[in-house]
Amino acid sequence: MATTNLQYILNPFPRPTFSPKLLATKAPKMVFKCGCSNNSSTRVGEDVFSLTSSSECDIDYLGQSTKGDLNVNLQHLETFGLDGEATLEGPIEQVARLEAEEAGGLLRELGITSPSAARLSSRGIFCSRTLNLRSISAIGYDMDYTLIHYNVMAWEGRAYDYCMENLKNMGFPVEGLAFDPDLVIRGLVIDKQKGNLVKADRFGYVKRAMHGTKMLSTQAVSEIYGRELVDLRKESQWEFLNTLFSVSEAVAYMQMVDRLDDGAIPADLGPLDYKGLYKAVGKALFRAHVEGQLKSEIMSKPELFVEPDPELPLALLDQKEAGKKLLLITNSDYQYTDKMMRHSFNRFLPNDICWRDLFDMVIVSARKPEFFQMSHPLYEVVTSEGLMRPCFKARTGGLYSGGSAQMVENFLNIHGDEILYVGDHIYTDYNALILSRGHRATVIELINQKEVVGDLFNQLRLALQRRIKGRPAQTLAATNMDDRELTESMQKLLIVMQRLDEKIAPLLEADGELFNKRWGFLSRAGLWDKSHLMRQIEKYADIYTSRVSNFLNYTPFMYFRSQEQTLAHDSYSHDRSEQNGE
Repeated sequence: MATTNLQYILNPFPRPTFSPKLLATKAPKMVFKCGCSNNSSTRVGEDVFSLTSSSECDIDYLGQSTKGDLNVNLQHLETFGLDGEATLEGPIEQVARLEAEEAGGLLRELGITSPSAARLSSRGIFCSRTLNLRSISAIGYDMDYTLIHYNVMAWEGRAYDYCMENLKNMGFPVEGLAFDPDLVIRGLVIDKQKGNLVKADRFGYVKRAMHGTKMLSTQAVSEIYGRELVDLRKESQWEFLNTLFSVSEAVAYMQMVDRLDDGAIPADLGPLDYKGLYKAVGKALFRAHVEGQLKSEIMSKPELFVEPDPELPLALLDQKEAGKKLLLITNSDYQYTDKMMRHSFNRFLPNDICWRDLFDMVIVSARKPEFFQMSHPLYEVVTSEGLMRPCFKARTGGLYSGGSAQMVENFLNIHGDEILYVGDHIYTDYNALILSRGHRATVIELINQKEVVGDLFNQLRLALQRRIKGRPAQTLAATNMDDRELTESMQKLLIVMQRLDEKIAPLLEADGELFNKRWGFLSRAGLWDKSHLMRQIEKYADIYTSRVSNFLNYTPFMYFRSQEQTLAHDSYSHDRSEQNGE
């Protein structure tokens, strides 16, 4: 998100001076009759406006709760010299157009990027389902890869190192292997039965695949998978790479598949198939995680593994001061959580605020995803060493271990739709998509050319077929073509299409290389379709973004409205409207 020193938005600033060009207009505008004095000691914001409470809220025309909306408090207007009448000079469409123009100008004068402009940035927040942030009472944050941004090469690289060391101790041949961060991207799926790594489209059809560390041809992918769908519910076969350590685990597994295929794995490790090999790699990585090898190293030198984000703590401070209850819910233990949060947050917070001051509740060792599905005992962490005692009633500002989402909702006395859970940011490929626009435009232009040429070729082919059967062609012009003219035209068009295919094929193969040479774009599967990861995000996430600090440009009062979803026949409707002059 390209903005100018966003942190200043958080601080009080003088009332902006409105330039004459914004107000000197005869167009319709909203007028309040006001006789209030500048010397009034009353706080206008508190008495003129009121918040819609949970008991008073309604559902708006987009199906969102109006809880948290600001209202004009009419019964208090007389206190400030207002007669309670507000008039609009002109139709609301004209008034709104003027107000929007003035608002846009004022945003530019203040140096604030508007949400509509921010959506065009790689730091934008993108909406899958309409969400009124004002109606959200509590926001629960994950820590790793959400509030804490790790250097992927450093973090995943060291996780890989510990995993391979444990595999070596188990008797696996790991000599000569090294971490390759470009081999795997998150959002891919491991086929544990075949030793493959696949990229599927939104429907689950496999579009690209790799066996071991070798990419498979399009023909091989078709022969292996055909119409088989990736079904993430079949956990015995498919493993979705969307969790912590997933990149390092997948790199290690695909490299060990090569060793298994080469017959390099000792027989005394037992008869191993691809699924058994996956379990062995997972066990080696799990040991590194549970035994604390990696986290101990990170705690000793956090500056080597953590990428600081000065805007992130300020975005959370905005939300807290807006009345949101903030929760930190992490699977990490308390000592690691405290060390990482102090390193990443405290130095960027004003007025000696520490990271704990931001959160109404902190839950460590939460055991997600079970935290959202099952109920575990709740313990209170009572010492800096992490000692705990059983807890039966949570308190504001408390530090806890275990528990469940239901316990949190009961403690806060709010419903599930009033809580927004934020977790595990995705690695956005937005910048790569922007930089690839020229490449993609070239491919699309060539495909469109082939489509037009192909349309004519198909019509001539049908005319030839009818001629052979002794029937007239579709049109008089095609009927009047002699045999030689018809066949020569078809030959020329066929050669053009073949040459176009030779040009298009490598361009399509290279599509997405700016993000990853093997797998292409994270969000795309082929030129036109969404990836399976993108479908999962749309299915389960109301909004998605590259990092939490992107909230800083949107304010805690943002109404996120989902964009129009295009359908296959929308282009037909648009073309028909243009033909009719609409």
